Amino acid sequence: MHYRVFLLNISKALVLISAAVFLFSCTSKERTDQKKSSGLFPIYQNGKAGYIDKSGKIVIHPQFDRVVADFSEGLARVLISGKVGYIDKSGKIVINPQFDEDEAWDFSEGLARVRIGSEWGYIDKSGKIVIHPQFDDASDFSEGLAKVRIGDSESGKYGYIDKSGKIVINPQFDDASDFSEGLAKVGIGGKYGYIDKSGKIVINPQFDEAYSFSKGLARVRIGSEWGYIDKSGKIVINPQFDRASDFSEGLALVRIGDYKSGKYGYIDKSGKIVIHPQFDLASDFSEGLALVFIGSEYGYIDKSGKYIWKEQLW
Repeated sequence: MHYRVFLLNISKALVLISAAVFLFSCTSKERTDQKKSSGLFPIYQNGKAGYIDKSGKIVIHPQFDRVVADFSEGLARVLISGKVGYIDKSGKIVINPQFDEDEAWDFSEGLARVRIGSEWGYIDKSGKIVIHPQFDDASDFSEGLAKVRIGDSESGKYGYIDKSGKIVINPQFDDASDFSEGLAKVGIGGKYGYIDKSGKIVINPQFDEAYSFSKGLARVRIGSEWGYIDKSGKIVINPQFDRASDFSEGLALVRIGDYKSGKYGYIDKSGKIVIHPQFDLASDFSEGLALVFIGSEYGYIDKSGKYIWKEQLW
């Protein structure tokens, strides 16, 4: 969930929160680069949540206990009296609050996964159940397919269903990701490779860790170092980084050094370092800018690494 820093001087605390969210997106187990640009931003007044637009105008009056997630495909999850429901951009409740917080997720390709009892299924935007709860775990739909698990988290296997709920790739994988650019990461015996939509293995499991393809490249870990492969499985940027993110606007965030003392910088698609690792925290580039931190100083840089704005946190 990305809450953008839309007014630079609105709050130093808000900037810190945004940085933490950005950093998490770069280091999380499976990144989801979806959807979300609604033009609306959550606010809290007198203990209630609502939304403003980029001008600061209140467009949805604060009335909800909490915003659970940003808008996705026109709907947002909100908490009302301890239950999650969905609102549209006018603030109208379109799916009544009925789910616990971990039981309902964002809409993707017209469907949202929900848990009823111990099993997962899918609802449409009217709240109607269209795929009956029957899976032990499930993910969002991506490129027409959704990852599901049959069995418990220890011994269960992952496969894929289509939007009718039909299993189209039999559960057989120890781990799996959503489809991205026609391929999905799968885990077999502690190693990761990639399958196509027929379920055929097209890149043999060989990596210690791997992520989905983004803009033709996927980041993979061999041993302790990260690099990038293309869709043939060829290594195009040698593993050499202690952490790496997907490419965004032609650049990728990488870290040299460990989590506590390492520094973040940026590479291009040839693997060349174009912005020297110097930042304690940093985000991916979005609309030509990246949020960066050095000590108590934070600001936005452009793709040359030049600050276009900065300020002291304390």
